[in-house]
Amino acid sequence: MNHQLQAPEGNITKLKEFVLLGFSDVPHLQWFLFGLLIAIYVIIIVGNGTIVLITRVDSTLQTPMYFFLGNFSFLEMCYVSTTLPRMLFNLATQRRSISFTACATQMCFTLILGATECFLLTVMAYDRYVAICNPLSYPLLMNTRVCTQMVIGSWVGGIPVQVGQTSQIFFLPFCGSTLINHFFCDIPPVLHLACGDITVNEMMVFLGAVVFALVPFLLIIFSYSKIIATVIKLPSATSRTKAFSTCSSHLAVVMLFFGSAIITYFRPSASHSGGMDKVLSLFYTIVTPMFNPMIYSLRNKDVKMALKKLLCKLLS
Repeated sequence: MNHQLQAPEGNITKLKEFVLLGFSDVPHLQWFLFGLLIAIYVIIIVGNGTIVLITRVDSTLQTPMYFFLGNFSFLEMCYVSTTLPRMLFNLATQRRSISFTACATQMCFTLILGATECFLLTVMAYDRYVAICNPLSYPLLMNTRVCTQMVIGSWVGGIPVQVGQTSQIFFLPFCGSTLINHFFCDIPPVLHLACGDITVNEMMVFLGAVVFALVPFLLIIFSYSKIIATVIKLPSATSRTKAFSTCSSHLAVVMLFFGSAIITYFRPSASHSGGMDKVLSLFYTIVTPMFNPMIYSLRNKDVKMALKKLLCKLLS
């Protein structure tokens, strides 16, 4: 991403708004996309909301694993709500402008919640590691106080850095085009519109991606390598199957989220394209929140039993 070191003064203006192009390249599909995205949003809110509810009210789910799952599902509802409502508004009204302040706010919340998701997925992997590799120490290591501290740390840990990174980006001078070739204010397409030397900003984005995405992902992979090594040694096939089933759901969500996010933020800036960025962003902002409740409810006997009990109570 090469930018001129200094843009002519006449071309630098104080921007009041950007324009999110979104899916404007397929005008004939606007209402189809609007209906599809509304359906997806309802599925995400209802599905994740149900998991939050059952992990709170069902006595059999009052364990660290489901405490983290309930927090993760609540996070997914918040995360998707930073982008999808704006996409729906743009599709319905065809008004694609977004104010400078609203764009910065959307980016900031997306980055903060994205960092929280990375941390929470890491904490969930650590929980499974302790449960399977150190079962005798599990009640001591994963007591209520420790679990609460881990969740609070996950929610607030990324706030200072992500607020700073957003401020750094939006203090840049912008000139020329105001068209953001994306459906929300993500870092790569916004940086692409900046004037002057953005080397420092690109370096900070890379370091942020290392700290908030790559390091957690490597910790998760390390945890699962230990888990797999332990499970293989279990004498009973039933025990091995049960251990793998409790981890496979989490691992599926990890691969969906981290796979797309890492590709997005670790690709060379020269290889960024609007179409590819939008496709990859759909995976970590919409697809993962949508599949999260399905993955956990379909592959988890405890969750299915809790859902049946909840439905029986509602029907009776």
